[in-house]
Amino acid sequence: MKYLVFYETAPSGHVSAYVPDLPGCFAAGETLDETRALIAEAIPFHIEGMRMHGESIPEPSLSELIEVAV
Repeated sequence: MKYLVFYETAPSGHVSAYVPDLPGCFAAGETLDETRALIAEAIPFHIEGMRMHGESIPEPSLSELIEVAV
């Protein structure tokens, strides 16, 4: 499965990430690369926890980037 991940950069330069389809699944690091690695570990861990608690695993939402002229 492929889940959409959003990244946000704080004024301090730290980066956080969250997965909208998996509420409560997030990670934060000092760099984008570190945060990417952390969220890649967090997603299967989060799903495992959901399974352990008998929760259904949501299917990833459809998403697309659309380029527009501004």
